[in-house]
Amino acid sequence: MVDVVVTTAGGIEEDLIKCLAPTYRGDFSLPGAYLRSKGLNRIGNLLVPNDNYCRFENWITPILDQMLEEQSMKDVNWTPSKVISRLGKEINDESSYLYWAYKNGIPVFCPGLTDGSLGDMLYCHAIRSGGLNVDIVQDIRSMNSEAVRAGLRKTGMIILGGGLPKHHICNANMMRNGSDYAVFINTAQEFDGSDSGAQPDEAVSWGKIRASAKTVKVHCDATIAFPLLVAVTFARRFEDASTSADIKSD
Repeated sequence: MVDVVVTTAGGIEEDLIKCLAPTYRGDFSLPGAYLRSKGLNRIGNLLVPNDNYCRFENWITPILDQMLEEQSMKDVNWTPSKVISRLGKEINDESSYLYWAYKNGIPVFCPGLTDGSLGDMLYCHAIRSGGLNVDIVQDIRSMNSEAVRAGLRKTGMIILGGGLPKHHICNANMMRNGSDYAVFINTAQEFDGSDSGAQPDEAVSWGKIRASAKTVKVHCDATIAFPLLVAVTFARRFEDASTSADIKSD
């Protein structure tokens, strides 16, 4: 039921890293200097050991080498979504959503692919090997075309959090005069003028959401709200389909 996914670099690399090594629960109040001395990096109340990124580098470097060879020998034009698809294939782990996106042919777009540890890996690989090109222009054409080619079909957006993915998804829908449905789930407020905190009606003024669209902004942590939303919508439809199949088989 998903046509396109848009995420941050963190949404890519952490999905892969968790398949290679665990992340630990800590506390928001743990002092940075102490954690630094212990080789621990804090993401909110989560702790990621430096060793996780070393494992990530050991895993991804041979893949980048192979991609560079394919670029040179087979004239492959790599884009962020193609890179992500390749990584989803290579991780080959059912706990990875990138693996499932690859397996089901769902494009995952990330216009900020270098804004994270993955960018560090690309940087170091470029210094050692040079020449791996990632074409972001081809991806923006592909992303916007997803919306344009929807034609008379309706489009909907489910946006978890804010920032770059939120804007990228909304902007693509502007190319078709707006989406027909929109669900925003984040804790950002609009008083600071940020795109993250912007209400759906602001996107209407840009033509990113249609004036006739059904929209809602849920002020909540997405990790709490989204599983509940899935449980009473998509998951229920899947369960109903499974039940129907069981009845027919009986």
